[in-house]
Amino acid sequence: MNLKMKALTKSPWVYHLSTGSCNNCDIEILDCLTPRFDLERFGIQLVGSPRHADALLVTGNMTLKSMPRALEVYNQMPKPGVVIAIGTCSLGHGIFDGSYICPKTVDEVLPVDIYIPGCPPKPEAIIAGVAKLLNKLAGK
Repeated sequence: MNLKMKALTKSPWVYHLSTGSCNNCDIEILDCLTPRFDLERFGIQLVGSPRHADALLVTGNMTLKSMPRALEVYNQMPKPGVVIAIGTCSLGHGIFDGSYICPKTVDEVLPVDIYIPGCPPKPEAIIAGVAKLLNKLAGK
């Protein structure tokens, strides 16, 4: 395991990217950062730039307008980075299935490492998904 992957297990910094969501998943991500759920106990910190991020949290459908922008944000991340798809819409369009504006899911545009389902997913599910990702990166 290289040093960058080992560093990801200690204190991953995350960047949140909404690609056209209804805002419920975004609220749950912010809820994870409050003292009640305290995602920072894993060393996870929300950063304001993808250039400082180790992980990309993607919520919402991949709309026609968001696809090139999501790729641009992903390319700005230092590699190796991980992508976490959060919510039913990012996994399979959810209630927007069949819409002309959402031709692709997140994993058809970005290399997704972990999926966290739910509409919206509970903070406990987000924390469990991130913990599983950290264990996967650590080789456990």
